[in-house]
Amino acid sequence: MTLPYKIPQSVLVVIYTPQHEVLLIRRVEPDPLAPPFWQSVTGAKDFPEESWAFTAAREVWEETGLDCRPGGPFEHGLVDWELENIYPIYPRWLYRYAPGVTHNTERVFGLGVPHKPDVHLSPTEHTDSCWLPMADAADLCFSPSNAEAILMLMHRDRLPLGRSGA
Repeated sequence: MTLPYKIPQSVLVVIYTPQHEVLLIRRVEPDPLAPPFWQSVTGAKDFPEESWAFTAAREVWEETGLDCRPGGPFEHGLVDWELENIYPIYPRWLYRYAPGVTHNTERVFGLGVPHKPDVHLSPTEHTDSCWLPMADAADLCFSPSNAEAILMLMHRDRLPLGRSGA
């Protein structure tokens, strides 16, 4: 069953290597005059009862082709940072939400990968990807909460990278 409106609960997944290179993906922008919209993996819950972790793993798979779902090669790299941001929804996207909904709750995850894996983008959502050092990735991000999450890598000594062998 498709809900008529987006659920105002989303995930942000910062994907990074042991060398603290961060994956950014460029959103499809319908306005050709708009600046490039670079971000980490993001996405809303499909239904209210969907767990944060399931949403995070599903969005990573859908947007990058990297599999951190249960049984996937990067399963153990996905870590819930237990951080939530609440922010106003940008006016140009309010139509996607039920009338009166003005704020979104975003749960932050990290996905540590042992190397820079090949990324397979969803062409309806993203046009390009790149791996950048943390500071450069944060500077390129459109979203302030995304930039802050990336910069947290510098202050979170020994973020778990999981035990993925892939």
